Amino acid sequence: MVLRLLAVSLCAYLLLPSYTMNTAVAQTKILPGTAPLLQNGDFATQMVDGINRFLIKNTSASILKRSLLWHPDYESSNSYRQSLSSNRERFRKIIGAQDPRISNPTMELIMTSVTKPEISQGRGYKVFSVRWPVFRDLVAEGLLLKPDAAQPSCRIVAIPDADWTPEAVVGLSAGVPPIGQFARRLAENNCEVIVPLIINRRDTWSGTPAIRMTNQPHREWIYRMAYQVGRHIIGYEVQKIMAAVDWFATENVSNPAPIGVVGYGEGGLLALYSAALDSRIQAALVSGYFQSREEIWKEPIYRNVWGLLKEFGDAELAALIAPRVLIVEACDGPEVSAPPPETADRRGAAPNGRLTTPTITSVQREVQRAERFYAGLNAKENLHLVVNKKGAKLPGSDEALRRLFTSLGITHELRTNGTPPKDLRQGFDASKRLYRQFNQIVRHTQSLILESPKKREKFWSKADASSSRRWEETTKFYRDYIWTELIGRLPSPNVSINPRTRLIYDQPKFKGYEVVLDVWPDVFAYGILLVPSDIKPTERRPVVVCQHGLEGRPRDTIEKTEGYKYYKSFAARLAQEGFITYSPQNPYIGQDRFRIIQRKAHPLKLGLFSFILGQHQRLLEWLVTQSFVDPNRIGFYGLSYGGKTAVRVPPLLDRYALSICSADFNEWVWKTTSIDRKYSYLFTSEYDLLEFNFANVVNYSELANLMAPRPFMVERGHHDAVAPDEWVAYEFAKVRRFYTTRMQLGGRAQIEFFNGPHTINGKGTFEFLKRYLNWHQ
Repeated sequence: MVLRLLAVSLCAYLLLPSYTMNTAVAQTKILPGTAPLLQNGDFATQMVDGINRFLIKNTSASILKRSLLWHPDYESSNSYRQSLSSNRERFRKIIGAQDPRISNPTMELIMTSVTKPEISQGRGYKVFSVRWPVFRDLVAEGLLLKPDAAQPSCRIVAIPDADWTPEAVVGLSAGVPPIGQFARRLAENNCEVIVPLIINRRDTWSGTPAIRMTNQPHREWIYRMAYQVGRHIIGYEVQKIMAAVDWFATENVSNPAPIGVVGYGEGGLLALYSAALDSRIQAALVSGYFQSREEIWKEPIYRNVWGLLKEFGDAELAALIAPRVLIVEACDGPEVSAPPPETADRRGAAPNGRLTTPTITSVQREVQRAERFYAGLNAKENLHLVVNKKGAKLPGSDEALRRLFTSLGITHELRTNGTPPKDLRQGFDASKRLYRQFNQIVRHTQSLILESPKKREKFWSKADASSSRRWEETTKFYRDYIWTELIGRLPSPNVSINPRTRLIYDQPKFKGYEVVLDVWPDVFAYGILLVPSDIKPTERRPVVVCQHGLEGRPRDTIEKTEGYKYYKSFAARLAQEGFITYSPQNPYIGQDRFRIIQRKAHPLKLGLFSFILGQHQRLLEWLVTQSFVDPNRIGFYGLSYGGKTAVRVPPLLDRYALSICSADFNEWVWKTTSIDRKYSYLFTSEYDLLEFNFANVVNYSELANLMAPRPFMVERGHHDAVAPDEWVAYEFAKVRRFYTTRMQLGGRAQIEFFNGPHTINGKGTFEFLKRYLNWHQ
């Protein structure tokens, strides 16, 4: 993050030369082999807008492209299930339902009275407060509604919306009108019902009081840290539901009854996802959720699932349920307009995220897409759409419950809506139970973070550093994996490069050109090339790509802009020393206008750096064609977000001869997941920096090692608030040890500490560039 730290002295600022744009010359002078650049306006804004258009178009196209990943075999139900097993396992992975569950779980009653185990009693059933183990560190809690009859008609996990308590859907507390208390209605009809507690959307505990509190919903706070270790709040709660099904299965050994799930709102999501993964669930009723998901980027960020729309819409999840019964109930969904409001003491939530009632058109369209899977199995009668009639806008309508009971073989008539029971507990505080559950999930996630170094070590065990040649050969898999699975890989740039240039600086020591290159439809690369004036006709010079940081622009690396205190005009200084420099525009500009790119990209298994990599591919492709460029001497030097680029782009693009990471190198896993250090991005608005399962695959040291045998350097100011020196030194020590002891590459891995803030120092790094790009003016 570009930090607003102390400005440089006025004296130093005034000594900097002024580089003014010469628009009259720009209309007539261009680089050889290029067309005139006639485009005007704010290139950064146009770039961000173009990427957003690209993503919207590709999101719409994803519906048809998904079929390439689906190969259903309709010969029989068994062959169909087997043919989709890989789709199911990929879905399990991306929602983070990865932790091995406790086998043979028990249902423990939470006693609140010395005389009675139940907390309430209704028409034909009793209510118990219960908990059941899920996996290490997590014990689910909720309510068990047990019929008075010895034989239940069915066993149901009834999942409320995130902002509804288990008590609310039973009628023990306020919050849900009687007509929407579907858990109670199920129990009144002789169903054994488990109602799990779901983490809500408030922000009460989102943060660390001794450091900073945030306005992130609890679900977002957990999502952010879990995403980095390949987990998700969704996966954790799906595991709760499947653990409840595990207990139902043990009960069915001696007292069999069909198993189903019913969910509303966030609970509808969980019901759909659980049924897609668990074939023991014979029927699923999904209320107020099922619809086309092409605008998932507008929903709360805690619904962001890596690669979801590349393979799965709600219809494809229905395919994983088929031929089992799926009932889609179109009713009013939860209405959420935004995260909890910011206050003076709480901020940092992703600012977008709305939930509205799915339109009937959207619901119908998605159900129609699901029909082909059921039709292929001759099971169209098992897919139902129930549209709630006027006045019946809450979940659990009579028609929906009748269809559920019929599908589970229940023949008795649906009983009329009874009277809500009364809670016999005195002074029950639901917030304490929620706090326990919240803390368990946070602790479990933090324990996974602590274990991630061992996961990385195992992952990298087949990389052979016995020689530079073997390292390059055996790490090809790792480069491809990181690009595809962590960053998100687009096809190589696939439109004509169409270079356009115009002269904008005409100085004694260099000329400067704006450059625009096409990358993909709607996506272009833009930057400023500085060419020293003393290059001889046949000479080829080294190039330094000078990358700005967050909210920066290419001219910040050249001119006396507000960014001078960070960049110190390092591109212009290097050009004065004889280097060719190129300052690209990276699309991390415009605050939430660029961050929304991540929201649109992640469901397509893409990210912001998917586009940045493509832009740099195209840049390098064009640079090496210039007669004055030495294609073997192109280095990279980036500050802040440009430093993030330094560890994500040059390691994957061989044409970069070296990389310098300034004001960013870090113990990145701690930086993105720590709940006990003020430096953590968990407390800030940088939700764009999340990369699914990053911690189990790489940290900054592993990314830097991929540069080998090419040189790599870190530039670090002691007073840079992006992280403490200790974090930087700890992570870099692993790089230096690798270069020195394993690769025998000596000084090719360097770090320079200097007494300064978040800024370019331009001393040791300049010497590094001269040495390893072999430039001595």
